[in-house]
Amino acid sequence: MTLTEVHRVVLKIGSSSLNHPQGGLDDHAISEIVSVVAALKQKNVECIIVTSGAVAAGMGQLGLHARPRDLAGKQAVSAVGQGVLIERYARNLERHGMVGAQVLLSRIDLAQASHYRNAQNTLEKLLRLQVIPIINENDTVAVDELCFGDNDTLSALVAGLVGADLLVILTDVDGLYTGNPKKDLAAQLINEVTEVSAVESMACGAGSLLGTGGMVTKLRAAKIATRFGIGMLLLNFTRLRELVNITEGLGPEGTYFQPAKHRLAGRKRWIAYAGLSEGSIRIDDGAAKALINEGKSLLAKGIVSAEGTWERKEIVRIINLRGEEIARGVVELSHDEVQMVKGLHSEKLHQLIPDFDGEEVVHRDNMTLMVDA
Repeated sequence: MTLTEVHRVVLKIGSSSLNHPQGGLDDHAISEIVSVVAALKQKNVECIIVTSGAVAAGMGQLGLHARPRDLAGKQAVSAVGQGVLIERYARNLERHGMVGAQVLLSRIDLAQASHYRNAQNTLEKLLRLQVIPIINENDTVAVDELCFGDNDTLSALVAGLVGADLLVILTDVDGLYTGNPKKDLAAQLINEVTEVSAVESMACGAGSLLGTGGMVTKLRAAKIATRFGIGMLLLNFTRLRELVNITEGLGPEGTYFQPAKHRLAGRKRWIAYAGLSEGSIRIDDGAAKALINEGKSLLAKGIVSAEGTWERKEIVRIINLRGEEIARGVVELSHDEVQMVKGLHSEKLHQLIPDFDGEEVVHRDNMTLMVDA
């Protein structure tokens, strides 16, 4: 792995790296993170931090020994912990002459195109001001169905948002193995991955009892980041200091996921992974072939059914007859309108919906394939 052209890095730190064994936050871990960020800054590498730890910080502040199980309890503890967490980062950044900014993102912030652009503009402005963005999910107000689910996914979306050169996910394991190293003594560390789909079966459950980001979610993050054209490094937190030498081509030992050769452009990134899909359009095999192999738009004739609810200009999943997702796109017609015109030729479509003058139900320019062509 040679990464001499890295100028912007997203560092994701999981709860297993920040939780003190006796409860609360591990101040030494935060000090080490900030020290590495300062060293990278001296080498003209910008860092964006995506951090967990709010619940652990809140538990320490409240003297709790067990993580809350209910959503309201978790959100209340997180609300207490967010202030503690950013204060610890700010204190350490100040020692190095740096300033941090807390940025709390919810799923809805990235799901709406205008909010997505605003978040992008804010982060770019912070970086131009040489401020270190410290990002966490705004889980104090998030509801289950609008949660990122884990900060691995959030970090990959942030990497795309800021146009990072590298995403580094710090965890409590050395990387991806050929088997579960805790059970299989013959398991070997995989140093480099060219296709995420080829190694997904090796994700064997949670990496630890702490946090929700097991290996499955890390591979999901790798799939998102690499499709954005961003390399991802899965690294043991104990090797964090070795990141300082990355600009000299001396990458630390972990698992590096190579960026995809065919990377998604900005809007198609949002369609594929940031926008929320409200329903599905099931299409026949002929339409599926036209989308995947020929790069065509989706016409009403190839539609079999419409599932879920949506209005015009919302994102839908496009699935084949077997229910497999093959694409996502911005749909030009509402759910009821699609139901009305499914299987029909364009001339009939215009008769049924006079105010629609287009041909495509989902135009190829507003569609992202979710499978390899």
